[in-house]
Amino acid sequence: MSGSLLDGKSAVIYGGGGAIGGAIARTFAREGARIFLAGRTRAKLEAVAYEITDAGGSVEIAQLDVLDQHAVEKHAEEVAATAGGIDVAINAVSVMHDQGTPLAHLSLEDFMRPIDGFLRTLFITSKAVAPHMGHRRPGVILTLSEPGSKLAVGGILGHSVSAAGKEAFTRVLAAELAPNNIRVIGIRPHAIVDAPAAGSYTKDLFRPGAEAAGQSIRKFLEDGGMVQGTLLKRLPTLSEVAETAAFLASDRTRTMTGTIANLSAGALVD
Repeated sequence: MSGSLLDGKSAVIYGGGGAIGGAIARTFAREGARIFLAGRTRAKLEAVAYEITDAGGSVEIAQLDVLDQHAVEKHAEEVAATAGGIDVAINAVSVMHDQGTPLAHLSLEDFMRPIDGFLRTLFITSKAVAPHMGHRRPGVILTLSEPGSKLAVGGILGHSVSAAGKEAFTRVLAAELAPNNIRVIGIRPHAIVDAPAAGSYTKDLFRPGAEAAGQSIRKFLEDGGMVQGTLLKRLPTLSEVAETAAFLASDRTRTMTGTIANLSAGALVD
């Protein structure tokens, strides 16, 4: 795809069978990237891969657990050997977590689940791809966080700390890898309005609130407090997140690193 944003680039997408990972993979492929999908569930990876190949894109899949550091590093080595290096990587792995439980009733296990899960996978995947990026071949590591990184509201202790941790990780890693010509950029969408219908774990996350309000999950997201807290009174879609990721991964943003792209429709102004 000559002239496309990611023409000729290799992209590793962890959690590539999920709602966000799949959307990003399809967009990256459309923009000319060679896609390497990795995740735990082969059927989901194969479904995304089928859509990519059916549209004329290039994709390979690998079933692996991103908590297995050795397996992730071995996979990154194989991708680099196949593609001549790694240009772009994004961790779109999901970790189910608690939202709504105050400290008095929150267990240590529930508090630590998103912190350990999200940050451990982010560390493992970043450490695996970084040696195969940069120098004469610019590299980009994209991260995903949430508005909880900035919010001061009750009931989201683990969620908020994990999101803030991902953004701190992004900034510090960007400083460390900049001399190697590797950019690190975070993307902070709000709740993604069409993600639950696309199979995201957020379907289970938002179901209790939707049921309490007597609404569908989509209606709950479109009309609820989250959207009302945004300046534009709308939540991002999977397509909008994926298009932003493709732009940030491209050479058009080659001087941009160590920052967070805020896709929360103005809910939080940095």
